[in-house]
Amino acid sequence: MVWATLALLTGVLAGCQSTARSDQSAQTDKPTVNLLANARIDTARLAPVADEIALTGKITFNQDRIVKVFPLVGGHIETVRADLGDYVRKGQVLAMLRSGDLADLSQQAVAARGQVAVAQKNLQVAEDMTKAGLSSQRDLVAAREQFLAAKGELARVGERQRIMGSAGSAYAVKAPMSGFVVEKSASPGMELRSDDPENLFTISNLDQVWVIANVYESDLSHIQVGNQATITTLSYPDRVFRGKIDKVFNMLDPDSKTLRVRVTLPNPDFTLKPEMFANVSVQYAGHEQRVAIPANAVLFDKSRNFVVAVTQQGQPVVREVNVFKTIGDRTYLTSGLQAGERVVSQNGLLIYNALSN
Repeated sequence: MVWATLALLTGVLAGCQSTARSDQSAQTDKPTVNLLANARIDTARLAPVADEIALTGKITFNQDRIVKVFPLVGGHIETVRADLGDYVRKGQVLAMLRSGDLADLSQQAVAARGQVAVAQKNLQVAEDMTKAGLSSQRDLVAAREQFLAAKGELARVGERQRIMGSAGSAYAVKAPMSGFVVEKSASPGMELRSDDPENLFTISNLDQVWVIANVYESDLSHIQVGNQATITTLSYPDRVFRGKIDKVFNMLDPDSKTLRVRVTLPNPDFTLKPEMFANVSVQYAGHEQRVAIPANAVLFDKSRNFVVAVTQQGQPVVREVNVFKTIGDRTYLTSGLQAGERVVSQNGLLIYNALSN
């Protein structure tokens, strides 16, 4: 009886141990979720605390990508085929003129062709007479020079006609480059002189624009080429444009006592228009150093700031931090992280929620 009882207990214990091993094996085989799989990780670094200056400015043309269109001849404007703000392509006709200068040029071409024909005939006669001994070699040389001079005059007139782009009295004002018509003074019926200094059109390629900002004397020591700048406009208050100061105009305006600086911005969708008002914030490095991390790494919850830090073992942990200030895309801390520690700067909110629940 005792031996039977012991055998039964041994069987029960063996069954329990088998079940425990089975449960432990099931827990081990359960897949774990890698919270950092889709996260971007950056390193906290000790850096000078950036500061910023608020400036006012405006959007202007890129003067390196602007062309003023002048007529090459005087005349009477018959039609205008482009208006202010129109996009035109290189070679497109902007206006048509009726020009007396071109009519005179056509008459000169007719006369030049006649002179060439006469000079050629005289040369042939001189060559025949020289061969027959009825004319001197000197006369032959003179006839040949007259023929060459007539051909030169015909070539000169033809080249002028080629430059004008017309052999008649009609002259087409064409766009020398593709872009937008940003200035226009041409109108039907306008009379033009060949020496008129006023341009008919101004064409600018607006896929790149300049932002010109004014800097007061008190801020000049902080401004230099290479400073990061963020630009906003009244038209698009929620859209931020980023660039760098690429030129400092080293001349103060005598009236406003300000110095102009320039930021070149790409404008592929033509969002920015010349003469738009712009708010320009220029960043510069200060002397104080703090631990800096990407601004996207900071998470605000329950009136406090947190980050998702990554331990040396590669595990995400929530860490409370104290923010000193945020400038642009960088946040400077007073405590919570040390230089060299890693933080999640993308998809951190999802990881924070997973760790907090």
